[in-house]
Amino acid sequence: MIRSQQTMMLISSAALFFTGIILLSYRTYDWGLLPLLGLLIFSLSTKTNRSVVSLYLFFLLGFLLFQITTGWVNGLDVSKETYILLNRAFLLFILMALWVSHLVSKEKICFHTRLPDWRKRLSMPSHTISQPLFLFIGLVGSCTIFIPLIWSQGMGEVKSLFLFAIGFTILNATLEEFIWRGAMLSSLTRNSSVVYAVSVTSIGFGLLHLSIGIPLFLSLLFSFGGLFYAIVVLKTESIYPSIAFHMVMNMGMVLNGWIV
Repeated sequence: MIRSQQTMMLISSAALFFTGIILLSYRTYDWGLLPLLGLLIFSLSTKTNRSVVSLYLFFLLGFLLFQITTGWVNGLDVSKETYILLNRAFLLFILMALWVSHLVSKEKICFHTRLPDWRKRLSMPSHTISQPLFLFIGLVGSCTIFIPLIWSQGMGEVKSLFLFAIGFTILNATLEEFIWRGAMLSSLTRNSSVVYAVSVTSIGFGLLHLSIGIPLFLSLLFSFGGLFYAIVVLKTESIYPSIAFHMVMNMGMVLNGWIV
């Protein structure tokens, strides 16, 4: 009975978390505050999974501040490139909110900042694979994002985007990975099952792309990227490979003209 109550609490709080991301992404702040209120009530009414509920609540508070700040910057007379870079830099608000959540829960925040053990063999469902080979396959797969550039006619435009691409790639990939595969994934795996932690961080990662104007269906497709990055972090016990793969994808997206 207690186990089922804990499961229902985890599912309900995750549902509120996803709803909050969606509503705040569309800047419907009146309705968007309701999931925060629901999470606050959960947090105050029970000790069951309180640290998980607190994590979601503080994430949404940080995301609310992120949305308000980026909305303010959008009203300024700045270039589109500058706005995008500031938008990505403001992800720090979410990261700071997660840090506060860990302080409140009296838990140590973990970002998986260990270097990969290159001698380790990784367990797969039916076999094992060396870690360097696993990472090489992941890198090759990530590099397929550059294939459309082969047929690109505007190589001069690609070159002009290169400096912006570097800035965007470093900010976006690093901060998103520290948020989702660092603070969020480590905390959820510590306080729930690995399947739950990977599912929530992957779906949440996808839904957060709504805030930069990506349609819901495409945002949910980004969840598969979040799933891949989560597997990489859990298998290698290091966040650096996922940051590298994420950077490759972001660089390709900018150079293909899908960001600006």
